[in-house]
Amino acid sequence: MLGNYKQGELAIAGKFTRLNGQIQASELRVIDETGAQLGVMSKRDALDLARERELDLVEVSPDAKPPVARIVDWGKYNYQRTKQQQKNKKAAKATELKQMRFGLKIGANDLNIKLRKVAGFLDDGHKVRLTIVYRGREQAHKELGFQMAGRINDLFGETIAVDQQPQLAGRQLGWVVHATGKGKTLDVIKSTKADKETEAKGEIIDA
Repeated sequence: MLGNYKQGELAIAGKFTRLNGQIQASELRVIDETGAQLGVMSKRDALDLARERELDLVEVSPDAKPPVARIVDWGKYNYQRTKQQQKNKKAAKATELKQMRFGLKIGANDLNIKLRKVAGFLDDGHKVRLTIVYRGREQAHKELGFQMAGRINDLFGETIAVDQQPQLAGRQLGWVVHATGKGKTLDVIKSTKADKETEAKGEIIDA
């Protein structure tokens, strides 16, 4: 509890939260520390109740009509809320879209290196956009790109699912995949040999 019902707005993750006497609404919908709905009551009654329980009154939904306030231990509430926000940020980062680009005639070793990189992204929880780039006269043989995309998907097998089917956009053929959780994609790639008939190099792009 804040000593002497400290006035002012406290910042949480860049936003300001009103508590205790700083709350402006004359009526509030109140939730107590157990999560029980206490209904609508005057701000004075809500403050008196919080004081009796040696807790704080925190405005959690200022735009609601009437605003919603919780009776909580401010220090504990603020700590838990900050921890949850940090967890949400990590989860958002974990689903970042990564990218990998290949030349149509990529060599076996280069292909394996790139697929291992893709597998690492997938096993870390990222989605990956795969792109095959057509160069020069390769544009006259668009079907080869689709065949290569199919071969790459087959190499990963049931460890991946396709979010977006291969689509042409100018000189590029792109599609998006994610891990299914049915085994580690990296283990699959390590145990699979890439086609040794293709040549040349592709280009890696990390999002």
